[in-house]
Amino acid sequence: MNRKYMDKHSELNEQTYDNELQNIEINLLLEGLYQMYGFDFRHYLRSSLRRRILNRMKAEKLPTITALLEKVLHHPGFVDKLLGDMSIRVTEMFRDPSFFRAFRNQVVPELRQYPEIRIWHAGCATGEEVYSMAILMQEEGLAERTKVYATDMNEKAIEAAQKGAFPLKQMQAYTKNYLESGGTKAFSEYYTTDNQYAYFRPLMKENLMFAQHNLVTDGSFNEFHVILCRNVMIYFDNQLQKQVHRLFHDSLTSGGYLGLGKKESILFVPEGVQYDEFVPQERIYRKK
Repeated sequence: MNRKYMDKHSELNEQTYDNELQNIEINLLLEGLYQMYGFDFRHYLRSSLRRRILNRMKAEKLPTITALLEKVLHHPGFVDKLLGDMSIRVTEMFRDPSFFRAFRNQVVPELRQYPEIRIWHAGCATGEEVYSMAILMQEEGLAERTKVYATDMNEKAIEAAQKGAFPLKQMQAYTKNYLESGGTKAFSEYYTTDNQYAYFRPLMKENLMFAQHNLVTDGSFNEFHVILCRNVMIYFDNQLQKQVHRLFHDSLTSGGYLGLGKKESILFVPEGVQYDEFVPQERIYRKK
């Protein structure tokens, strides 16, 4: 047999072996996280998880994922580092301005009929979009009757969100988003600054409630008129997406609104038939 072919075949077998071994190690790591700490990443997309796990392994100068598991199990404080890596924190104020503009122009008029409005930001990360919604409802004269519940599985992210302090260097981009979303005031009216951070005024926090909540393992805790979970479920496998959609459907009042991210849709899950496409281009759906 050709020597070059044999060497190539051997390399492929070795690569396949390494990939399979790595998959086993990832399975064990995720099972360890769940069994030891109750954080369930077993139905997150593996491509994203693998990249984050390998980055942490390299940062800690560990030879294998098994060595990472050993630190997770035997060094309790270390798990916070890994959870920080695996949490989804891609966010910004008035992210996708057209979504907030559609919400302001098409959803808000429908919400005015309610004496109390309950909004759930699920997977809120460090809270940028939560404060965006607080500003929007303030400008629409609905702040006093609105309660915004902001949750995330990551305790550190929730602590950061509660502070309402964001790097000052980001304010220029956030101001642009705000104006494109239909903002009606000078964005700088909503915060004070020092040399490093912008601090949102206490008024913006009055009707915000932050809490730790895991979409994978925790259940419904209220009935909501609006649920926003944008660009979170793209990291879930099909089974977990269906599970979370059941949770949202059970948590929405009749006629309530569900807002998803640009790359997400409800049309391919069983609950999809129980919604109308309210603003389809912005992935805003209304429960029938």
